[in-house]
Amino acid sequence: MNNSKLRLHFYRNINNKSLIEDFFYSLDKKVRAKILVYINMLISQGGRLKFPYARHMEDKIWELRVDFDKNFYRIFYFIFDGEKIILLHGFNKKTNKTSSKEISKAKNYYKDYLINLNDQSYEL
Repeated sequence: MNNSKLRLHFYRNINNKSLIEDFFYSLDKKVRAKILVYINMLISQGGRLKFPYARHMEDKIWELRVDFDKNFYRIFYFIFDGEKIILLHGFNKKTNKTSSKEISKAKNYYKDYLINLNDQSYEL
């Protein structure tokens, strides 16, 4: 995969709302800065980071794993058409196991994206 082609996009639902954008901007500035470092690594590695930075969840869905000051942030994403990293949604993980509710959300957003192809480009 040619990483120079990869662009970051935020998933938007049918109402043009981006839960990942809301999540990202709700975080402390230092946490956002660390997430952006990880996102830049993701882009520079052609959308493929290995554990502990990322982990495959289900189907084409991956999670970006950002730990900061005893907090565990997770951002679900997938690569679309070899050109886009689509950030689906994020959350602060409170337990050892990722909840099935969060995985279901990501799967639903993924399916919705494929139907509606609704996103917003985000330049780093």
